[in-house]
Amino acid sequence: MHPVLIKIGPLTIHTYGVLIATGFLLGLALAVRQAKKQGIPSDKIVDLGFYMLIAALIGSRLFFVLVEAGYFLRNPLDIFKIWEGGLVFYGGVIFAIPVAVWYAKKKGLDTWSAADIFAPSLAIGHAIGRLGCFSAGCCYGSPAEGLPWAVTFLNPESLARIGIPLHPTQLYESAGEFINFLILITLRKRQSFKGQLFWAYLLIYSVIRFTVEFFRGDEVRGFIFGNFSISHGISLLIFISAVAAILVFRKKKI
Repeated sequence: MHPVLIKIGPLTIHTYGVLIATGFLLGLALAVRQAKKQGIPSDKIVDLGFYMLIAALIGSRLFFVLVEAGYFLRNPLDIFKIWEGGLVFYGGVIFAIPVAVWYAKKKGLDTWSAADIFAPSLAIGHAIGRLGCFSAGCCYGSPAEGLPWAVTFLNPESLARIGIPLHPTQLYESAGEFINFLILITLRKRQSFKGQLFWAYLLIYSVIRFTVEFFRGDEVRGFIFGNFSISHGISLLIFISAVAAILVFRKKKI
């Protein structure tokens, strides 16, 4: 809706970047607060958060570039224009997880305890980040003529289709992640095994993403067949993995 937050001469501050940063900082603050309650040094959690952020940004951008390899081979400098959107969340997850595991082991942190600490933070950070997508117009929905809550992007700098009522898929996913966050902080009070919050986060998000994908209208995200996108496939794999992990972890009480 409002891709540019502030523009003063050559200085341009994009709403997308501001909201992504806001989501990260809020999520990190919540993780630090929880770590202190569990007696875990906050400096290790802060460092872990920044390592995860860097890995996630690289992974999410790289995933998008690979999907749109043809375009970026013709326009290589556009690879660095992340303020224009083009960050695939699943790519970020795939890169961030091994980096987080590596850092946790290096610093003597319990991997699953750290994962549980960050799970609600990932949900709330992602929820705010999707508001950034809404502002930029990326990850837009399919046409929704007559839908009472459809949105029409009019700003020529928006990445969405202009002048057509669309499903507000960014808001769908943002709302889903806010709900995910509330579920996780409630579950934390009843947590019965390590890793429970992390796998619950992935389980819930996979359902959210799988559902929202049916209402997406951007064609650049890649498809396996028909309207079944790459993110549909990844969501399905993560859902199966999360269910299996929860059953195994609960049985073993890791």
